[in-house]
Amino acid sequence: MARSKGTSTPAGATGPAAEAPGFEPFADDAACRTIGGLSVENGTTRITLHGSLDIPRDRAGLAQARLLRETLEAIVRTLEAAPLPEEVAEAADLPSKTVKNPFA
Repeated sequence: MARSKGTSTPAGATGPAAEAPGFEPFADDAACRTIGGLSVENGTTRITLHGSLDIPRDRAGLAQARLLRETLEAIVRTLEAAPLPEEVAEAADLPSKTVKNPFA
């Protein structure tokens, strides 16, 4: 999956917090929001979080905390707005499909 990382800085941020413009949870398989060292990668069936985030007790930390809260609230709003299955099928659970051999 290709990931694109935003480079715009949220208002008040003086540290390494970056925001992917227009991050809309579950809308695509490409968007990624980076907050410090934490990546929030979008997907149509799941959102993946990886990395780490240190939130210092300063203005940059406040900006990072607000962006993290905004991101998580958007994910929760999206999940609450639609009927949900009990669980999403894992890739191994999905039927496989045959593809043409590119080396033949």
